[in-house]
Amino acid sequence: MESSLLLNAFFVLAVSLIWFMLVYQSVLFFLGHRYYTLTRRRSSARRVSDDQLPHVAILVPCHNEEKVIANTLRALLALDYPAERLEILVINDGSTDRTADQVRSLGGPGSVRLLNVPAARAARGKAAALNYGLEFVSQPLVAVYDADNRPEPGALRPLVEELVLDAKLGAAVGFYRVLNRRKNLLTRFLNIEGIGFQWILQAGRWMLMKFVTLPGTNYVIRRALLISLGGWDDSSLTEDAELTVRVYQAGSFVKFVPASVSWEQEPETLPVWFRQRNRWVRGHNHLCRKFAGQLLRARPRRIAFELLYFLFLYYVFFFAIIVSDILFVLSLAGWVRINVPGPYTLLWLFAFCIFLLQLVIALSHEPGEDSPLNIVLAASMYFTYCQLWIPLVAGALWDDFIAHRPVRWAKTERFDVP
Repeated sequence: MESSLLLNAFFVLAVSLIWFMLVYQSVLFFLGHRYYTLTRRRSSARRVSDDQLPHVAILVPCHNEEKVIANTLRALLALDYPAERLEILVINDGSTDRTADQVRSLGGPGSVRLLNVPAARAARGKAAALNYGLEFVSQPLVAVYDADNRPEPGALRPLVEELVLDAKLGAAVGFYRVLNRRKNLLTRFLNIEGIGFQWILQAGRWMLMKFVTLPGTNYVIRRALLISLGGWDDSSLTEDAELTVRVYQAGSFVKFVPASVSWEQEPETLPVWFRQRNRWVRGHNHLCRKFAGQLLRARPRRIAFELLYFLFLYYVFFFAIIVSDILFVLSLAGWVRINVPGPYTLLWLFAFCIFLLQLVIALSHEPGEDSPLNIVLAASMYFTYCQLWIPLVAGALWDDFIAHRPVRWAKTERFDVP
């Protein structure tokens, strides 16, 4: 059985880093719960009259979306918003299936416009498609919905109302739910992850420092702001997170508005999940590289804090988890011995209880989600789903910094959902 000062040092470092992140997450959790009590997202009160609502252009980027675009258009056409102040621009980005036919068959006169991206500009990723659609927008507000989204009728109005009532807001983002959450074990995990992320991180960061990350869908942003920023970054795999940084650099804010709810499809198989999440992590790698030189002089300071958080989350924290897992396995096998005194078993148990408690309370914010099954799944996520992020992050690190593989947009595969 091996024991050394180096092993002990690695162990203490791993425990310290894990608890640093847990403390920060706990602060966000309490603030997020406070935001829930303040907003009660099911409220349907209208704060702006119809004649004060501005015109909105909805951009829907599409690349081979025939399985989902029809249901998305039906949901968009059913939005509780004055029809004469709404235009839906479906951006057909080099589709080779029946996406365009589906749009033509469902579009009402004057309300839905099909934009076919020229072949020379097609299939270059979501950001490029959005930039093409932006060229056809004259409305003061721009909403973005992914092709697999089904916004509830009341999804758009609360976002617009926030921008009407607060001139400092550059954008407002809604709440997403998992449409296919009961399909299999993976989608159930993703449902729990999504609810926890939004009620802890999004709501908590808004309460702590008025910082919210733009999602890829169900958000509204001012056209003038977009134009001044040069639109979306074509080279970014996570154009939403990258745009968030530039919005705050411009002196604007992004607000989380949970009264706006949209239902989206999540990956149903591990290969599809891995490709999607790999794109996310590589996109955040690009984000950190792009703004790393501005870290110490970033304004406002919340940007520097969030960039550091990304670095901690994807690398420092996962390094600590890997070290902890390896030492745990080696200790069980009797190959190493940790001689650092302390109640570390109790600390691990306490950390697990904090993880589970936060998820269960976040689930309780959504009707019916704090079921016994979901509580059991939340507990098992610690040992199963969460561990999948370790090889995922390691793979993205290899792709970007060792193999230097070219960045390509990987479209998420769609599934048939009733």
